[in-house]
Amino acid sequence: MQVFRGFQHPTVASACALTIGNFDGVHAGHQAMLALLRAEAQRRRVPSCVLTFEPHPRDYFAKRLQQADLAPARVGTLRDKLEGLAQCGVDQTIVLSFNASLAAQTPDRFIRTVLVQGLGARYVLVGDDFRFGAKRAGDYAMLDAAGGVHGFDVARMNSYEVHGQRVSSSAVRQALASGDMAQTAKLLGRPYAISGHIVHGRKLGRELGFRTLNMRFAHWKPAASGIFVVLVHGLGPQPLPGVANLGVRPSLDPGDVNGGRVLLETHCLDWPATLGAEGAYGKIARVELLHKLHDELKYEGLDALTRGIHKDCDDARAWLAARI
Repeated sequence: MQVFRGFQHPTVASACALTIGNFDGVHAGHQAMLALLRAEAQRRRVPSCVLTFEPHPRDYFAKRLQQADLAPARVGTLRDKLEGLAQCGVDQTIVLSFNASLAAQTPDRFIRTVLVQGLGARYVLVGDDFRFGAKRAGDYAMLDAAGGVHGFDVARMNSYEVHGQRVSSSAVRQALASGDMAQTAKLLGRPYAISGHIVHGRKLGRELGFRTLNMRFAHWKPAASGIFVVLVHGLGPQPLPGVANLGVRPSLDPGDVNGGRVLLETHCLDWPATLGAEGAYGKIARVELLHKLHDELKYEGLDALTRGIHKDCDDARAWLAARI
């Protein structure tokens, strides 16, 4: 899959079958939509294309209005979104910067400059709740009418359900917030996972006897947080079982090396000797969060923290032994 920051690039396809959205999580509903998009692209002999935004439009307005509550919790990072789109067979993804200029575009101007002139859309597929343009003034009826004028077809996909529940990014966020990883996996069509580069941390874990793999979660407001039983992929021929902390680590100094940012810290229950003491730094790993043990806890001192980690490791081993 080709990825472009903006559509003003010489290798962006001159025509496409297009869908538009944030695609946070690339859940089962998104996957069904993308399968339909690919079929239409093949029928029309044009590339399939996803138009998405970074930051999330609601992130932009939350920052502009200084109202953090307006920002949605983020299911996945941009890396994970792009990986999910690639796995669905999308030919190209356009990542548009959501800024003041884009937020002010009228629906008509968005259609003319982005869909027609920028991407050469021949077919546009949207969800049943699709809105676009300044003040969300554009809707499906307006888009359909514009298609007749500019020469592109428009289709709308109804809600996708799993066991009678509408699948949406909001539903995934709710499942993650409640720690229901089984329900999350049903909505996503796969276990929930976070991927990224392994980075250096404070190295406190190795002092306590629990070496960790540190991975930054790029957004400040993850949909999930707490202590999880995990499997780590990408560091060997077999996934590595472990226990992970996703969050801000309340027992540590907020001024530590990671600057108080959200971090996924994973302790592998059996560290592979092939990696050596420093062998994971810079590698890309994918961590599946299988089961939530508990919320983050603030421990009074390193001894209490060490006892807590020991218990989490024991509980993770027991959970894995019963199910894997």
